Amino acid sequence: MSEDPGAVPVEIGNVLHPVADVEAAVRFYAGAFGLATKFVDGGRYAALDAGPTTLALAGPGEDVTGGVPAASFKVPEVAAALAAVVARGGSVVRPPETGPHEVRAVARDPWGNTLVLYGPR
Repeated sequence: MSEDPGAVPVEIGNVLHPVADVEAAVRFYAGAFGLATKFVDGGRYAALDAGPTTLALAGPGEDVTGGVPAASFKVPEVAAALAAVVARGGSVVRPPETGPHEVRAVARDPWGNTLVLYGPR
């Protein structure tokens, strides 16, 4: 398999888990797996240290995936990454939006898996 010379290397910055109650979810994942809290943004969002990848707990106000867990790809430019996804057979679920911490978009790969693309504001 050859690499696309136009592709920009990215990393999975987090795995997004929508939850109904961020505080309860933080307690659950800390108690069940010993995950330390990196930061909490009220009932909206919490980032837990899960080794090289962050477990991102998204409350109802931050659930951009419609309730399904998704890999979140940290990219240098969200619109360009979204265009690359679409050019290769993916689809747009939510176009780029500027949030309180970053720009993000939601897409699906050709097999229907949800992807979150996020990058700097």
